[in-house]
Amino acid sequence: MTDIPKEHAPNPVGRRTVLLATGATAAALAVGAAAQDTPTATGPSTAPVAAAAVCTLTKELTEGPYYLDGQYVRSDISEDKTGIPLNLTLTVVDDDTCVPLENALVEIWHSDALGEYSGFVGENGHDEPDNGTFLRGGVLTGSNGVAKITTIYPGWYRGRCVHIHIKVHTDVTLTPDGSFTGGEELHTGQLFFSETITTKVAALAAYKVNTVPRTTLAQDSIYDEGGAASGLLTLTALGSTTSAGYAGTLTLGVEQG
Repeated sequence: MTDIPKEHAPNPVGRRTVLLATGATAAALAVGAAAQDTPTATGPSTAPVAAAAVCTLTKELTEGPYYLDGQYVRSDISEDKTGIPLNLTLTVVDDDTCVPLENALVEIWHSDALGEYSGFVGENGHDEPDNGTFLRGGVLTGSNGVAKITTIYPGWYRGRCVHIHIKVHTDVTLTPDGSFTGGEELHTGQLFFSETITTKVAALAAYKVNTVPRTTLAQDSIYDEGGAASGLLTLTALGSTTSAGYAGTLTLGVEQG
């Protein structure tokens, strides 16, 4: 099963979503973000205001067919999945003021190296154990608006380029079982990867076993070549080899109320 192209997708959440300009402004917002070992990111007691920021309108993208409710609030969603490390730093800000949003739940889900989603294993033609939770979950942002999530570089499935799905919620209630309920959904989108880097990753042993032909970023029916404004991550190598993994950053602005 593939995602519905955006031109045929159901009406989006109905709220504008913007992406804060990348570069020095985004870097400044991330200053002081501590390494995240708990589901809630830490940060300075007073949220900085990015007065000089330029907020750019970006489209919401389809949720796709593989979303599951009630996933865990946790900073590491990789479980025991094979693949190279991917350390995400995602910053959420208010689109009107560019002030970072505190306690916003940033939730992601994506396929493993075989292109299979937990809860739907077999849809991409591979047989493996399915616990319904791997590579799914989210964290609350700290006062600096930052959410840090540890996962693996995704694989691909038929008809789609490599990507990660994302939602931003506010006012959620954490539950005793480690999940969340309620709240308001402000954004549904997707995160994308440089084709140059994905080509290198696809050549690694853990990803080469994926027998499904890979759709490139340029061929994808969802990504509109809008760069960061369409969810393209900034990727930085974690080491001298591709297998060492990557850090991915992006700053999202959402409209509240």
